[in-house]
Amino acid sequence: MLAHTVYKNEESAEWVTFVHGAGGSSTLWFKQLREFKKHFNILLLDLRVHGRSKNNLKSLFEKRYTFASVAKDVIEVLDGLNIQKTHFIGMSLGTIVIRQLAEDYADRFQSMIMGGAIMKMNYQSRFLMTVGNMFKHVIPYLLLYKIFAFAIMPKSAHKESRNLFINEAKKLYQKEFLKWFKLTADINPLLKWFREVELNIPTLYIMGNEDHMFLPAIQKLIKTHTKYSKLVIIEDCGHVVNVDQPTIFNQKVIEYINQIISKNK
Repeated sequence: MLAHTVYKNEESAEWVTFVHGAGGSSTLWFKQLREFKKHFNILLLDLRVHGRSKNNLKSLFEKRYTFASVAKDVIEVLDGLNIQKTHFIGMSLGTIVIRQLAEDYADRFQSMIMGGAIMKMNYQSRFLMTVGNMFKHVIPYLLLYKIFAFAIMPKSAHKESRNLFINEAKKLYQKEFLKWFKLTADINPLLKWFREVELNIPTLYIMGNEDHMFLPAIQKLIKTHTKYSKLVIIEDCGHVVNVDQPTIFNQKVIEYINQIISKNK
């Protein structure tokens, strides 16, 4: 089972599950814990070979990862803790994991909050993936990761987010990084399907206005996904919205979850 941490709130029946992105860990959410613990039960996860899940046995025997198998890891934790339904909050590649979870296990969702959501790869990101695939066995993985981090989070105001991801990525092994990187081969057809289908799950996309690589696709998506989806754009903010602007992120997400709870009563 994935490494995880639970924070119980005896006054709430609601669960919130946080899913970090590739190269990160559950420490990504340190600016959310204090506020969210006041309102909900919290589940923090470290995805396979990330954070404290570094020695996950399943990952040692799988030669190739899939988003479906990564999503199943999360469900195994929910089952082990007897959590039937939860609000999922994801960041960056974690939003793809959540969207795969919603595809396969929709009955486990109360809502999904997609921070720095990846729903389409633009020309720049596709170019970077192509170059990365060409040189992934030649260039040290940490250098590759730094190039991606600077491309996605280029401004000086994004330095904290950038450094957080780079420092966490240092804890990965080259072999495991390559398994995650190979997932990029699955991304384009998967995201195309996700864009075509709006699930009947309340969905909040929360993006930074400086997220030049991924925001335009979400702005386009929200024009067709109109029934269950909502977009909030945070000013002076890059890709990792929960780190760049944590106070606004916390306020908007908690407010959204409470609205969903009220509707379900």
